[in-house]
Amino acid sequence: MKKQRIAILGAGPSGLAQLRAFEAAAQTGAELPEIVCYEKQSDLGGMWNYTWRTGLDAHGEPVHGSMYRYLWSNGPKECLEFADYSFEEHFGKPIASYPPRAVLRDYIMGRVEKSDLRHCIRFNTAVQWVSYDEATEKFSVTVRDVKADALSTEEFDYVVVATGHFSTPNTPYFEGLEHFPGRVLHAHDFRDACEFAGKDLLLVGSSYSAEDIGTQCHKYGASSVTFSYRSAPMGYAWPEAFQEVPLLTRLDDRTAHFADGSQREVDAIILCTGYQHHFPFLPDDLTLRTRNRLYPENLYKGVFWIANPKLIYLGMQDQYYTFNMFDAQAWYARDVILGRIALPDAQAMAADAAAWVQREEAARTPCQHIDFQAAYIRDLVGPTDYPEFDIEGMGQLFKEWKRDKQADILGYRNKSYRSTLTGTVAPPHHTPWMEAIDDSLDAFLADGPAQPSAAPDKATAPGLSQHRPLHQPLNVALHKAPHKPAHQQRKAA
Repeated sequence: MKKQRIAILGAGPSGLAQLRAFEAAAQTGAELPEIVCYEKQSDLGGMWNYTWRTGLDAHGEPVHGSMYRYLWSNGPKECLEFADYSFEEHFGKPIASYPPRAVLRDYIMGRVEKSDLRHCIRFNTAVQWVSYDEATEKFSVTVRDVKADALSTEEFDYVVVATGHFSTPNTPYFEGLEHFPGRVLHAHDFRDACEFAGKDLLLVGSSYSAEDIGTQCHKYGASSVTFSYRSAPMGYAWPEAFQEVPLLTRLDDRTAHFADGSQREVDAIILCTGYQHHFPFLPDDLTLRTRNRLYPENLYKGVFWIANPKLIYLGMQDQYYTFNMFDAQAWYARDVILGRIALPDAQAMAADAAAWVQREEAARTPCQHIDFQAAYIRDLVGPTDYPEFDIEGMGQLFKEWKRDKQADILGYRNKSYRSTLTGTVAPPHHTPWMEAIDDSLDAFLADGPAQPSAAPDKATAPGLSQHRPLHQPLNVALHKAPHKPAHQQRKAA
């Protein structure tokens, strides 16, 4: 019998979770289908691949990443841990609860390097079109080798869409925007807070992007930060340099006018107005149309396209849980593909999905939303052999994180939490977040702050000069004492 063929679109955290799920099955003796993962970037990591580029990449493809310099985790790392690979295992020691992006990417990459999954990934390959033939019951996937500028098409039995939903900006229009003399950009194109030092900023939006970009710009020298909200303010105890106002209504030169009649002179505008679920490579009858919600409609188990469950979507939810939720989805999808779990008929799948949607809509508060997503993950891992982890315990950490943010929006990253995997309480970081200018991996993992500390200068900021280039292999030494993940340390021993 001919082997099934599986196409995975994207090698970010969701796509890598699917690859890891299949590898885990192989380690227990399962016979695997043929797996091909397409990744349009030159390396794996998805959104965690930082690039200075915006707009189009070097090959004319839309830039995928919305990652920016100086980004730190805005949630405890203890809530992100893979059940089969702890931060402590990777780094060989406990680390602080809020790592910068270079540290998080190193952790993601560590599990991949340990698992040797790269051979399944075709890099520099952008998916152009996916179609399904009812007669053959197969998908045709057309891709472009971006370096050779050549198209090719292959057939697959299943397609896993793991392209994420934080790449296509939702960009509203405001009267007068075209005449505004300062810088206007969406959060997707934000790269460097140092650009806005000494500026009066207006951020349109009141969710995580606005909160994080605003506080980061304040940290790196912005004169003031004004948040313009559509429905409700974030309501934190903001320092004097911050202000929250109702929605922007129009611009008159540099003067921003707001719905409450107030106005403010601003130098730059950052639209933190969210993202669209966008799948230009899919026909209408296969396209998920949803907003950012905890349980997208038309997906059984939040994963299987009900009209054709051989099409699988990973990571399309609004997220509290991230990496481990992607794992839970990937393990369940794998077991369906391998025939370990049988899907019910379309009517039963639709009824199950509708019940989850109704349950989501009944959740009103952040704590209820966290409990909802914990229950969703528990439902996924129950029938699979995904390693047991304390889903509900992580939920309690999320609630503690919410309280810590409410108490101190600029200082919550200085808190420490206990890992539900290892039981270890994270050590405090050697430098308070507001003073941690160098966000490189080596600076974060050092025993203490670098001396002398550098000022956040645009041309010579430590993050620019000391980051390991992301195109280099994991842990290539650019420093005298490079970090090695725990599994590399054991090999060296």
